[in-house]
Amino acid sequence: MSQEDIELFLIDLSARLMYGVICQVDDGAAGLNDGKLIEIDTSKELARFDADYYWDAYIDDIKPYLRPMSSMTEEEKKEYHKTFRAEAYGNGYVYVESVHSFDWLNKHNFDYRGLIEKGLAIAVTEENNPYE
Repeated sequence: MSQEDIELFLIDLSARLMYGVICQVDDGAAGLNDGKLIEIDTSKELARFDADYYWDAYIDDIKPYLRPMSSMTEEEKKEYHKTFRAEAYGNGYVYVESVHSFDWLNKHNFDYRGLIEKGLAIAVTEENNPYE
């Protein structure tokens, strides 16, 4: 993972901590396990997880489960658009994303930074949804 990807990844995961993001963790010999991210130590690039017990993993060994933006339902789009704010533009207004918009996206596990396309996250699908 490049330094730029690590920084993007840490910024994204840090914003999702309070919402209970679930990650796939490559535990080496133990294989792949899913766990709820509960803490990040950016100085050591370590993340702590909780499943039935606590364990740590290096940032390079984890991938969060995120929803592609394209999977947003019509009902979710309406809810999401309610988080926008009006901004004066010419003789009228335009509606733009606000801080609340990004909080909403994080809470609902949407990948708005392109982590799935970069191979840094796993796309949530109907068949592969650890949040259910």
